[in-house]
Amino acid sequence: MLPPDRRRGPQKTATASRMEGRSMTEVATLQERYAEVTGRIADAAQRSGRRPQDVILVAVTKYAEPDQIKTLVEMGHRHLGESQAQQLEQRAAIIDEYAQRLRLLERTRRSNIAEIDPSLLPAETDDPVRWHMIGHLQRNKAKKIAPLVRLVHSVDSLRLAEELQQIGLKKDIDIEVLVQVDCSGEETKHGCPLPAAFPLAEQIETMAHVHVRGLMTMAPHTDNPEDARPVFARCRELFDEIKTTGIGEGKFNLLSMGMTADYEIGIEEGANIVRVGSALFSS
Repeated sequence: MLPPDRRRGPQKTATASRMEGRSMTEVATLQERYAEVTGRIADAAQRSGRRPQDVILVAVTKYAEPDQIKTLVEMGHRHLGESQAQQLEQRAAIIDEYAQRLRLLERTRRSNIAEIDPSLLPAETDDPVRWHMIGHLQRNKAKKIAPLVRLVHSVDSLRLAEELQQIGLKKDIDIEVLVQVDCSGEETKHGCPLPAAFPLAEQIETMAHVHVRGLMTMAPHTDNPEDARPVFARCRELFDEIKTTGIGEGKFNLLSMGMTADYEIGIEEGANIVRVGSALFSS
């Protein structure tokens, strides 16, 4: 992943002129935080024997201001995540239109997406921004967000998968998903039980418009990030077991583990997608 653009010169870039309407202190703070997070991702990837570009950073925009998201897009970041369907719909309407205009102005600007292994990405599209639905998705909200997202991280039941299949059939679209697994045993956590994950993935495999790409899990909220390690290790073991069956025709290769408090642990345990919000956008 590319660090924030730090080019210097007497002339202002187009990006700099667009940022002038915002506090330059706020812009600099976001750039510094982005560099910190991507640097930590790179270090964790190297510790696990992988390249930094093998890990996708999903910037979770739940608590971000629209101008902060625009700044991130201007910096070249493309993967954005939301946990609530209504907010994703609202944010996508604003940010996608802005990103399209931005691309018209800067068609030659390099994006960090080009450096990520293409086999690790949701299906390639020409979209300048790729939205991820990372929170619990109610079936009655799926219709609105399905056409907007590149990856749904939170499919935890056959009923939700069937709803997405019907949406895909009616709209003639393909929807890529992760099976959310409860590896911690916490009653408050969404996700299917460990023994149910493979059967659910097999059932999704039979659907024409829903494609299973991997697993997602969440660790318990604790003061010690190391508490997440055994949870992530269990999910990685399950991921490897399912992957060896050949499900997904070789495209079962996405493992989403780790948030702001524990994303480095997630990467060390095999995650190639991390979901980070407050480390980027907290006040």
